[in-house]
Amino acid sequence: MSKLKIKLSLYINYFVIGLMLNSVGIVILQVIIHYHVSESGASVLEAFKDLSIAVFSFLLASYIPRFGYKKSMLAALLIVTTASVGMRLFDSFLMSKILFAATGFSFGLIKVSAYSTVGLVTENSDQHASVMSVLEGIFQVGVLSGYWIFGFFIGDSDPTSKSWLNTYWVLAGLCIFAFINLFTTKLDESEVQKAEEKYSVVHEFLEMFALIRFPLVLIFILSAFMYVLIEQSIQTWLPTFNKNILQMPNAISVQIVSIFAGAIAFGRIASGYFIKKFSWMKVLSSCIVLAMLLVIFVLPITSGIKAGSINSWTEVPPAGFILPFIGMFLGPIYPALNSSILSVLPKHRQSAMSGLIVIFSALGGTTGSLLTGYIFGHFSGQTAFYFSLLPMGIMLTILFIYRGVRNKFRFEEF
Repeated sequence: MSKLKIKLSLYINYFVIGLMLNSVGIVILQVIIHYHVSESGASVLEAFKDLSIAVFSFLLASYIPRFGYKKSMLAALLIVTTASVGMRLFDSFLMSKILFAATGFSFGLIKVSAYSTVGLVTENSDQHASVMSVLEGIFQVGVLSGYWIFGFFIGDSDPTSKSWLNTYWVLAGLCIFAFINLFTTKLDESEVQKAEEKYSVVHEFLEMFALIRFPLVLIFILSAFMYVLIEQSIQTWLPTFNKNILQMPNAISVQIVSIFAGAIAFGRIASGYFIKKFSWMKVLSSCIVLAMLLVIFVLPITSGIKAGSINSWTEVPPAGFILPFIGMFLGPIYPALNSSILSVLPKHRQSAMSGLIVIFSALGGTTGSLLTGYIFGHFSGQTAFYFSLLPMGIMLTILFIYRGVRNKFRFEEF
C-alpha cells in the first residue's frame, strides 16, 4: 500500500468533514435569520452535531476495527453526501438538525478511523505527532474554506434569500470526490484485524471504558473536554457575535471567521517547530495565557458600535480582525495532547482511545456551545465571550496536573 496516498486520502477526508462539521456557526446565524429561531433555540444544532458524535462513539467505536477503517470512512462520506443533497432539497430547521446529526455521526466514523489509520502509516512517535498535526491543520483549512464558500452564496442585498442553500451542491460534490479518492486507495488493515480476532466486540467495548481506570487517561480526557468546550464556544458563536455585537453584514460576519480557522491551522503547523525547541508544556501553557490576555484586552473595545455603521471590509473595527487570532494560541493544544496519548499505545488499542477522544470532545463542544448560547441570549455577547476565561483557567490547571502524572506513568502498563 502507498503510505503517501493513504495520508493524502486522510487529509482530503478531514478537509471535507472539517468544512461541514464546523459550518454549524454559519448555519446557526442563518436559521436565526430565516427560520426566526432564538439564539438559545438555534444552539441545539451544536447538540445535534456533538451528541450524535458522542452516542456513535459510545456504541460503535469498538466495532470499527472489525468493520474496517476504509469501509467506515466510505460509509461516512456517503452519509454526508446524502445529507447535503437533502439540506438543499428540503429547506427547513428540522432538516438542518438532521444534517448535523448525520454530519456528527459521519465525523465520528472518520475521526476514529483516521486517528487509528495514522498508527498504520507511521513508524515512531515523531512521525505520528507530525502526521497528526498536519491532519488537524488540514481540518482547519477545511473549516476556513467553509466560511468563504458559504459567504460566497450568502446575499446581503436580500436577507431573506435562500441562495446560501446552494452551498450544499458544492459540499455534495466535494464529498463525492473524497469518496472516489478513498475508494481507489489501498489500505492494509490486516495487522489490526488479526489483533481484533482475539477478542469479542463486547470485550473491546468494555476495554474502551476500562482505559479510564488509568489516572493519566482520565486527566487527558478532561483536558480534551475542556479544550473543545473553549474552541467550539468561540468558533460556533463568532459569526453571531460579529453580526449582533460588531454590527457586520451577514456575509462579512461569516467570512471574517475564516481568520479564526486560519489562525488555528497556522498555530498547529507552527507549534511543530516550537515544541522541538521548547518543552510541550511551556508551549501549551504559554498559548493558553496569551489567549486569555487577548480576550481581556480585545473585548472591551467591542462595545458601542452602531447598527448599520459597517457596510464593507474597510469599515470593520480592529476588534473584528484581532479577536479571531485567538485561534493561533488555541490551535497547538489539541493535536499535541492527542498525540501524547495515541503515540504510546499499541495499535490495537488506538481505536478505543480514539473513541474516548471523540466522545469527550463531542460532549465538550456541546457543553461549550449551549452555555455560550444561553449566556449570549440572556445577557450579552461580550459576557458570553468573557465566559471563555473560566474554562481556559481550568484547562491551564489541568495541563500542569497532566504533565506531572504523565512523567510518572509507565506506559507499558497499557
